[in-house]
Amino acid sequence: MQQLTGLDASFLYLETSNSPMHVGGLAIYDPRTASGGKVGFKQIMANVAARASRVPAMNNVLVEVPMRLDHPYWKSDGLFDPEFHIRHIALPKPGDWRQLCIQVARLHARPLDRSRPLWEFYIIEGLDNIEGFPKGCFALVSKMHHAAIDGASGVEVMGAIHDLSSEYPEQSSENVAKERTPSYGRLLWQTQLNNIKTPARIFEVAKNTIPGVAKAVTGLARGRLSRVTDIPRTRFNTNISPHRVFEAVEMRLSSIKAIKDAVGNGTTINDVAITICGGGLRKYLESKNELPQRSLAAMAPINVRTVDQQGTAGNQVSQMTVSIGSDIADPLERLSRVNEGTARAKQLTSAVGAKAMTDYSQFIPSTLAASAAKVYSRLGLANRVKPFYNCVITNVPGPQVPLYFTGARLMSNFALGPPIDGMGLFHGIMSYCGNFNIGVSACREMMPDPAFYAQCLREAYEELYEVTVGAQVEFTKSETKIVAKKKSPPKKAAKKKASKKKAAKKKVTKKKITKVKVTKKKGTKKKA
Repeated sequence: MQQLTGLDASFLYLETSNSPMHVGGLAIYDPRTASGGKVGFKQIMANVAARASRVPAMNNVLVEVPMRLDHPYWKSDGLFDPEFHIRHIALPKPGDWRQLCIQVARLHARPLDRSRPLWEFYIIEGLDNIEGFPKGCFALVSKMHHAAIDGASGVEVMGAIHDLSSEYPEQSSENVAKERTPSYGRLLWQTQLNNIKTPARIFEVAKNTIPGVAKAVTGLARGRLSRVTDIPRTRFNTNISPHRVFEAVEMRLSSIKAIKDAVGNGTTINDVAITICGGGLRKYLESKNELPQRSLAAMAPINVRTVDQQGTAGNQVSQMTVSIGSDIADPLERLSRVNEGTARAKQLTSAVGAKAMTDYSQFIPSTLAASAAKVYSRLGLANRVKPFYNCVITNVPGPQVPLYFTGARLMSNFALGPPIDGMGLFHGIMSYCGNFNIGVSACREMMPDPAFYAQCLREAYEELYEVTVGAQVEFTKSETKIVAKKKSPPKKAAKKKASKKKAAKKKVTKKKITKVKVTKKKGTKKKA
């Protein structure tokens, strides 16, 4: 058996009836690459079952300590039951994108059964009318508890069930040893031993982290470091309902890199992503007459795995608070502000030590943490206390080569995350094979119109692309069209006046318009 770390266990304690704490994804596949041009459900079950022995999280169950006196344990329960964990459904006709989003949201809202390994797969057929995807595609909706994986380890779990070729090797299921459930007496004895060791462990962690904390406090006091404060309250910062919505926006990774390269000055892909989310939220809240004068702030997780921890499950993450520039109308100025803000947030995180949060989470009292989460939800404290963040924006880089699942080619992959009380909006960003996707998970009561928010994100991206790369874009799931070309602005374009930008736009409209079609399959350009 293996005991959960304090950080892993915290996701169990934070879980309430309205807030299941699992993460997941929506993957869409083209079965035409498989043998015979189709993939059967029984093939999928056999393929996943054969590979599950490589992934302990798919076969482990929780063992709770009596009276929750200590963090729980993972215990191998033998090979999982494929018919329970892998489920098969289909969309009714016409099988369009909106129907898929609604079905994904409903599945994502359901909590996992804690008496079994904490994951589920749903195979969804009937995707016959989704723009940009051929008829006959199927989807895989994955759910796995956050106590078992984080974003980075989730990518590694998905890697275990995918191949680099459509010619996947058929394997038989391997036996997985089943461990005996320990007695209450043994669990209580181990808890007592852990309590004896706790003071020494606290001293060791404090010795390693206090210098960093002191450095950060001194830097904040002297103005060398800064942090995001005075975060405004929005519709996303109250208690959430048990109902969810899901939407997604798909872009080309090359376009995101082009924006980054055009601006320069140390701008990162993550800065561009945060700027797009900030612009989308600005448009969305402005349409509701709810846009705060101060910028919204996002919680951005940071992967703190060391080299020797690569490939391990569980959570190895820290976090930073970043301003998303929602108070700035000009997209280029917003990107500049985000770039400055992320740089300051990284300096603060570096001063404290990125692993400090994960180190101290080991000492979270289990009973107190679980009780505090329930009280926080039942008393509606999210409606009263000042927000720590307004939303989550997490960016997980994925593979840039084609992947195959039981012979079917993975075409697109979108992230799903857990909205929680006080933070009912989650942006999960994933890149895969030249695509850059923003998946949006939110509380239905807070965002009843997710398709409109997706449009806000698209418009924010288009505006940013236009003022940096120098072309106006029209975006769909199947292709990107560059509608008008103009000269790229210099790297210090953020300092230009608004009047010059307007004049430049008027000049562009007088030029001859050229259309270029960029296909996703071959990446070739054709004049229309």
